[in-house]
Amino acid sequence: MPQAIYATDACRRLTYFNQTAAGLWQKAPKIGDEDCLVSWRLHRLDGALLAYADSPMGQVLANGIARQGEPMVAERPDGTRQSLLVFSSPILNPSGAITGAVNILILPEEKTTMETEALLASIVASSDDAILTKDLNGIITSWNEGAQRLFGYTADETIGQPITMLIPADRQDEEPEILRRIRSGVRVDHFETIRRRKDGSLVEISLTISPVRNRFGRIIGASKIARDITERKRAEERQHLLLQEMNHRLKNVLALSAGIISMSRKYASSVDEFAEATQGRLRALAEAHSLTLQSHRSETASACTRNSLHDLAKTIVAPYNHGKGASPVEISGCDIELGPNATTAIALIVHELATNSVKYGALSVPEGRVDIQCIDNESRVKIVWRDRGGPSPVASEKRPEGFGTRLTSLTLSGLGGQLTREWHQDGLRIEISLPKERLLS
Repeated sequence: MPQAIYATDACRRLTYFNQTAAGLWQKAPKIGDEDCLVSWRLHRLDGALLAYADSPMGQVLANGIARQGEPMVAERPDGTRQSLLVFSSPILNPSGAITGAVNILILPEEKTTMETEALLASIVASSDDAILTKDLNGIITSWNEGAQRLFGYTADETIGQPITMLIPADRQDEEPEILRRIRSGVRVDHFETIRRRKDGSLVEISLTISPVRNRFGRIIGASKIARDITERKRAEERQHLLLQEMNHRLKNVLALSAGIISMSRKYASSVDEFAEATQGRLRALAEAHSLTLQSHRSETASACTRNSLHDLAKTIVAPYNHGKGASPVEISGCDIELGPNATTAIALIVHELATNSVKYGALSVPEGRVDIQCIDNESRVKIVWRDRGGPSPVASEKRPEGFGTRLTSLTLSGLGGQLTREWHQDGLRIEISLPKERLLS
């Protein structure tokens, strides 16, 4: 042991001593010699000289009462002094008579080391991370409660077992390489891998592995700190997917915007008409994009539903509700969830229908109304747009096809949809039929 330990009989003659004690005494006495401390001068911490009979060992031999952790200063024959903590305990025979005593001498730096080790042991035991040690053959030698929580095994189930019990079959080649690096004294820092729990499930972890050395500096094993990074990995995957989707959608929106500007120019009769039409269509794209971002926030925060057809239609036609009485646009029927791609497409379609109604249909007059009805027909969804109370449908029927109509047709074809127009006496009826599965994309 690193502490100086020796024993005497009742007459203070040595019956045992270890090598540390011999080093402290600076000589190797013989069994049967008198206690070496007899030849030393003992002092209290205040410097007062202490007779051997009053020392912890002398008191234990006299009355048989153990003395624990008493500080003193021992002055060697050569005049050098050494601070000590003395632990003395009596040795009793079966009848209870004192036959000797055992003395343990701890130097202050040894006490500090012991306290530090106790503190570190407490930290390891209470850590949320899994902390374990293994020898150079990969056999587990210690296991804290964090390891039990992470992997499901108790210390009794793991200590003495090979560390490979935690390693999936397809990763068994990792352990020889780790042991090779540890034997070379190399620390393995933040190594991300996968391990298997007691119930068979896999867990993603980050490993930090350090060589463990004995007091002589020889590497005798390794300590491992394992941290569960499952949630971090999931968050990184979600972030990666979101960035990919944003990149994809941004490219689509920019390409669509360029197309809108280019084609609007061909159909516009003036700069003002071009600017107004382009601004309206880009505004519809912006509203659709905003709704998509809100849906991502909702899914992350509370797993709410995605954008719905009703939400999108209300957002796009909101500018035509001037807050005076009932809204000129009424939305009814089933409500269908929309995916990001469908959100952009439906936003453009509803915007074009509303723009045409403002220019030529029901929304061009104060008394006009628009009814939007959604019908769920199992595999397809119908959107029926009814203009009521607008100008004569005959005039609208003769109007030449413009860019808005062409944009609507192109957008619908991308969704696999169809559009039909019917002019009735009370106004225009437009029916749009879309595959339900395409609305979720």
